[in-house]
Amino acid sequence: MARERDFDKKKHKSCSFCIDKVDEIDYKDASKIRRYLTEAGKIIPRRITGTCAKHQRMISRAVKRAREAAIIDYVFD
Repeated sequence: MARERDFDKKKHKSCSFCIDKVDEIDYKDASKIRRYLTEAGKIIPRRITGTCAKHQRMISRAVKRAREAAIIDYVFD
């Protein structure tokens, strides 16, 4: 019983891309992409960022394309 009540109290984060009705995430927009990367350059998981699965896939695809195009670094120092 106590576990069920604790689970109900947790707030679910809403996807900022869904709120803004974003259809496509541009890999050339480095400032937006860096928001979803750690200091080490890893992609932050969706349970922390609150993005939906669809937009998380778009983020990871955009990050990987931006890395290949040398817009963002693989590893930050």
